[in-house]
Amino acid sequence: MITTDEKVIDELLTRGVEEVIPKDELKRELLSGRQLRVKLGIDPTSPHIHIGRAVQLLKLRDFQKLGHQIVLIIGDTTGVIGDTSDKTSERPMLEEEQVKRNAQSYFDQVGRVLDMEHVETHYNSEWLNKLTYGEIGEQADCFSVADFIARENIRRRLDEGTRVSLREVIYPLMQGYDSVAIKADVELGGTDQRFNLLAGRTLQERYGQKPQSIMMTTLMEGLDGRKMSSSWGNTVNLTDAPNDMFGKVMSLHDALVERYFVTSTRVPLSEIEGIMELHPRDAKMRLASEIVKLYHSEGDAQRAQEHFIATFSEGNVPADVKTVTAARGASLADVLLEAEIVASKTEFRRLAEDGAITDAESGERLTNPAALLEGPVTLKVGKRRFLKVEIS
Repeated sequence: MITTDEKVIDELLTRGVEEVIPKDELKRELLSGRQLRVKLGIDPTSPHIHIGRAVQLLKLRDFQKLGHQIVLIIGDTTGVIGDTSDKTSERPMLEEEQVKRNAQSYFDQVGRVLDMEHVETHYNSEWLNKLTYGEIGEQADCFSVADFIARENIRRRLDEGTRVSLREVIYPLMQGYDSVAIKADVELGGTDQRFNLLAGRTLQERYGQKPQSIMMTTLMEGLDGRKMSSSWGNTVNLTDAPNDMFGKVMSLHDALVERYFVTSTRVPLSEIEGIMELHPRDAKMRLASEIVKLYHSEGDAQRAQEHFIATFSEGNVPADVKTVTAARGASLADVLLEAEIVASKTEFRRLAEDGAITDAESGERLTNPAALLEGPVTLKVGKRRFLKVEIS
């Protein structure tokens, strides 16, 4: 049953959306009652899907609720090649086995958002690995070198004398041919994917298909204000435990809270305006609850909120604090690094110099980057990381 409620369709076309091509035509299609094939491709370049990606997953769920056919493509071949649409330098080719490992849990992760029983799923190796040089040459003939290098990030790299590989030229052809292979009516992507999305329209015309409509969604900032990216570690992942997910959202910059409400939840837009009139901490706590509820459960969200208040608002040490054993005189930096509390010695040094590493019981700041362990201690790193160290 296809839903054609115009008010619902208008929100679908605007909430968290930067551009639709062509918007009027897609709206007519949605109002027509015809079931559309709505495509999203995800390259498994990381084991985890983060909520920046989930902006498009939530949009797919909106389409699914209207009765349209969702087509999810895991880019096992495109993932090896690598898309540099949003990169300032060449993305290295990934090992095929690494991509396969990353892809293993993707359908389960997407299942936290979509009803997978009604999702058509593919790996794009199904068709990309069968193409011949002749077919690839025919596809490449649809585009000029000028088209490719006109893209802002490619032009900047060329101007700076940075290498641009021919492999990068191939990627838009691959993503575009995905749309041909599954006969997409609509494709979703971020604004950084504009060239690749348009390539799908061009190739569909070459193959005698009606060009797909394109919906480009807002790019999400990560916890540090930069674009959310697994390579920068500023993500909230769909696989994060409820307490970790809640704590990460609470560390978000205040200026991004409303944007997250619009793109990463389905709280009614009319309600968001009222929430943003609350104290910033209270608005952020509601946001954290909504996000945990979305990927876990309402009960998990409530428990995560209680945990956060008890631990971080009242300064308590978590009951389930991670515990490790180290030798007396061990390097504090090495212990935190091995326990994966910090990502690198550079991060440790920065945190220590900023006074962000403390003895959780005494409150003493451990500011010496060369500090050694003299006895058992419970460490607090930043606002929400704890480690109990016992001495062997």
